[in-house]
Amino acid sequence: MKKIISLVLIALIAPLSFAQVTFTTENIATTGSDRALVDMNGDHLDDIVSVTSTNIQIFHQQPDGSFVETNITTTPADYNPSWSFAAADYDRNGYTDLLYGGGNGVTFMRANEDGTEYTEVSGTEYVFSQRSNFVDINNDGHLDAFVCHDVEPNVYYINDGSGNWTFFQGGLGDYPTGGNYGSVWIDFDNDRDVDMFIAKCGGGSERRDNEMHQNNGDGTFSEVGAIVGLEDDMQTWSSAWADFDNDGDMDVWIGASTFADGFHRLMENNGDETFTDVIVGSGLEGFNITGIENASYDFDNDGNADIISNGSVLLGNGDMTFTNIGGILPGNNGSFGDANDDGFIDAFTGGILYLNDGNANNWLKINTIGEESNIDGLGARIEIVTASGTQMREVRSGEGFRYMSTLNTHFGLGANETVDTITIYWTSGIIDTLEDVASNQTITVIEGSTVLGLNDNLVNNLIAYPNPTQDILNLGDISDFDSPNYTVFDNSGKIVMDAKLSAQSINVSQLAQGNYFLRVSDNTTTKTQRFIKK
Repeated sequence: MKKIISLVLIALIAPLSFAQVTFTTENIATTGSDRALVDMNGDHLDDIVSVTSTNIQIFHQQPDGSFVETNITTTPADYNPSWSFAAADYDRNGYTDLLYGGGNGVTFMRANEDGTEYTEVSGTEYVFSQRSNFVDINNDGHLDAFVCHDVEPNVYYINDGSGNWTFFQGGLGDYPTGGNYGSVWIDFDNDRDVDMFIAKCGGGSERRDNEMHQNNGDGTFSEVGAIVGLEDDMQTWSSAWADFDNDGDMDVWIGASTFADGFHRLMENNGDETFTDVIVGSGLEGFNITGIENASYDFDNDGNADIISNGSVLLGNGDMTFTNIGGILPGNNGSFGDANDDGFIDAFTGGILYLNDGNANNWLKINTIGEESNIDGLGARIEIVTASGTQMREVRSGEGFRYMSTLNTHFGLGANETVDTITIYWTSGIIDTLEDVASNQTITVIEGSTVLGLNDNLVNNLIAYPNPTQDILNLGDISDFDSPNYTVFDNSGKIVMDAKLSAQSINVSQLAQGNYFLRVSDNTTTKTQRFIKK
């Protein structure tokens, strides 16, 4: 069932006026458990997702600010997302798949080739799920899944490249009785691979010691929490990682769920694989709100990462100090993304959309499409340079404790109208660089290349003719390829054709008129060319 819903018609106009950030609320008629604000159909517009055991309700965001509601009936999920929810395209078909973290096990909902149906896949293993994530654990280019286990060692699912899972338990958080609550995959040591921090809670002090699992770069991890200064037996369910002082490394806010065993921690990365608690003097030493949800976004687009802690927005000043502007969002935080494509971060929870009223500051959004890396670019680090300095973000699936937020990467730019340099460090080791990018737009970057028109220095070293073409695109000499694949991207960066190259020509007659980007590659060689379909 589909219907167009105008946000204007269902709005409950209720501006929340606090300091530099305000939100206006709008009702969304969800019928299930509200779990995500994330793109579901590959158009890079964040959609609203609400689920039941037999239905996935998606409000697809449209370019004009309306939503198209779609309800997809599924076979009953063995486990509902009562504890956590994660999303990513783990089978690389262009549509987002889902992970339901339940109290007794894990269910995956796998989208079909056009996103109109979902196949329920559940394991038989007992898992008392807490935070869940999609991440490429073994860096083979295929997205795996990780789930915190409350009462046993953690579990993870390794993807064989065809979307099939192999279950593992142990090796990534092995305390016998668990206590694992909030996992987040980040690169804390700047070595270009993903590490994992686990916020822990409950039981005795050893059970709730927070853990840092450092990636050794060979498919193994070492727990180094005590060495780096992050082993702490405070009670916490989640953390918020960002470069709060814009010095080129990831810092972390660890939010206490209760003050019975310690206060919040604001841990500055010292740049030498150690952290120091700097909450004294930060402006947050008196912040007395506890809870289970913590995340980081730039809500006022000033170029400094902020903290959202259990509904309270803590505006970052760019120097490890913050200004608390109060609990202007619900205490459970909800999901975060850009629900009206205006470049400001919004929130969604409990059937209510909290639209950021914005300000005069500029912004940039970047969508990542992996080729050798996983298709969503999870684990990639993005750095930008403006006249104001350098910022960095990472692409992640699963932050905070329960909800799923946008997979798009958002930067506030303040008064800067141009980004001098964008650098993307993919998990494959490939580095993409763009220069002189205008503000207030969304760009899509394909690993190893850039979206059409953004990089005039892109080498078009593949002969393709006629160009423009109506149906058949002939290729020049391809003798230096060995069993190559070809991929065609549209102007938004979405994959529209992807197959083995079996001849020296490609039939593009089914494509709509427009500009496209062709990439031909094998294990050692890649060639590209823009072309026009008329």
